[in-house]
Amino acid sequence: MGEYLINAQGEDVVAGVRTPFPISHLQEQMPEVYKEFVSIADRLEKYFRDMQDMEFTIEDGHLYMLQTRNGKRTAQAALQVACDLVDEGMITEREAVLRVEPKQLDTLLHPQFDAAALKAAEVVGKGLAASPGSACGQIVFTAEEAEEMVKSGKMKKVVLVRLETSPEDIVGMQVSQGILTVRGGMTSHAAVVARGMGACCVSGCGNDNDVKIDEEAKTLEINGHKFVGGDWISIDGSTGNIYAEQIPTVAATGNKNFNRFMAWADAARQMLVMTNADNPRDAQQAVDLGAEGIGLCRTEHMFFAEDRIKAVREMICARTVEEREAALAKVEPYQQSDFEAMYRIMGERPMTIRYLDPPLHEFLPSKDEEIKELAKDMGMTFDELKNVVVSLHEFNPMMGHRGCRLAVTYPEIAVMQTRAVIKAALKVSAETGKMITPHIMIPLVGEVKELKFVKDIVVETADKLIAEAGVDMKYQVGTMIEIPRAALTAGDIAKEAEFFSFGTNDLTQMTFGFSRDDAAKFLGAYYDHKIYESDPFQHLDQIGVGKLVKMAATDGRATRPDLGLGICGEHGGDPSSVEFCHNIGLDYVSCSPFRVPIARLAAAQAAIKNPRK
Repeated sequence: MGEYLINAQGEDVVAGVRTPFPISHLQEQMPEVYKEFVSIADRLEKYFRDMQDMEFTIEDGHLYMLQTRNGKRTAQAALQVACDLVDEGMITEREAVLRVEPKQLDTLLHPQFDAAALKAAEVVGKGLAASPGSACGQIVFTAEEAEEMVKSGKMKKVVLVRLETSPEDIVGMQVSQGILTVRGGMTSHAAVVARGMGACCVSGCGNDNDVKIDEEAKTLEINGHKFVGGDWISIDGSTGNIYAEQIPTVAATGNKNFNRFMAWADAARQMLVMTNADNPRDAQQAVDLGAEGIGLCRTEHMFFAEDRIKAVREMICARTVEEREAALAKVEPYQQSDFEAMYRIMGERPMTIRYLDPPLHEFLPSKDEEIKELAKDMGMTFDELKNVVVSLHEFNPMMGHRGCRLAVTYPEIAVMQTRAVIKAALKVSAETGKMITPHIMIPLVGEVKELKFVKDIVVETADKLIAEAGVDMKYQVGTMIEIPRAALTAGDIAKEAEFFSFGTNDLTQMTFGFSRDDAAKFLGAYYDHKIYESDPFQHLDQIGVGKLVKMAATDGRATRPDLGLGICGEHGGDPSSVEFCHNIGLDYVSCSPFRVPIARLAAAQAAIKNPRK
């Protein structure tokens, strides 16, 4: 396409005083000039082997070319141009793979605001663009309200607005068009879960705005714009923009060139691309988007459904081992059922299951009414249970009683989870006739002896079940490297671990020494003063954190040459981080389902630029 204007001055077009003609009209006015222009345009495109954006002028009947450059394009156009250039024999398939920016693919997978309506909309605030896509809905302030309003039909579309989200908000997040949080960063709970679900999320909107939220009174104020429950709001997870109005969205549309282009990318890749998925829905979504396995299944996300959270709370508040085992016996069938469903979806693709990781207080009720109800079910007084809840509070829970420390303290948790994993694998293997190899991951290890302690429990439990089944099932036990000490002692840890999965969210947090949920409050000043170039939770810090990853990978394989190596932090879907993982020899990256195509393309581009021997 193109346009021109006779006797033009720059301000004519900018001010909209005069309307340009389409380039085809030049053929009628100056046929010889038009013919020359088409010839030169064709020559330039063939020379640069790409779509060109050209500027020209005509003076006294003579054509002058002013400049040319590769033309900007949408994701849809980028795929079309790449495929056209291959079909015309101008570039190879591998060259075509390099012509599309990985992050452009986001717009093909998520709803976007209607372009015309967006032009007239006023931005009232801005947060972090935590999960791409656009969302419009009525404001709700609790997960329970979101679920109730959508299920009852009182509201068709809701946006969940929270100070910050926690794992118990998961059900409400699942029914929301988008999530807006006042606190939090790019790897906060809201951001990570929203990316996994493919939902729009704007986090940390209170960092650079004047924001007041009262979740009890159900009010929100952003830069003087006041909202109450039920008001319409629109948020853009690709830009972080917030709008105090209803903006229509356009659904993501399929692209006829997408599968063809991605096949070229897959042919060039040398790393596997896996996904982080915690339920059958996300697992299926990831497979549909090209995931080659599950690199991280976070088992705690399976605990918050209404039919199982009570049993989990009973387990946490148990006063004796017997009470805890009785509660775990209620939880086990749910875990096993989820694993079975996911194994069926994954087929022969591997699935790595991470054992319980978050601090226990996250599962407990915070409201007195819920505490009373649970106390009654457990035969405890309100005060007794309230004391338990208070006692589990930690000053720094992310560095507290969590991860493998839970299994060291309460080995019966690891026993239950091992039983659920192995029994699910045995059952689905029997159904399909193809033997599954379970991958069990012990989180937050910092000392080889604690890994061995938990691994011994896993092995004893698994071997007994497999022997009782009378089959030859293999399984692997590995660990998540997310504590700097684990990276520093990786050679020793590899004596017990059969694979490493680098949890770079926590590894970044602990290496930098700041909270991933709170860092957004001050990182802006660091960018302004050029102390940091980018958010280390978005783009892997290759100098510091990356050095730990590379060193751990090298030392681990020195001990165990066949050690599996992958990354399962949110960096697994970031193109520059994916390239780093390829360059240091990792076997795979694992990321949220909707980031799988981005990782596939980034891994392909890394392999084309720097092929492994």
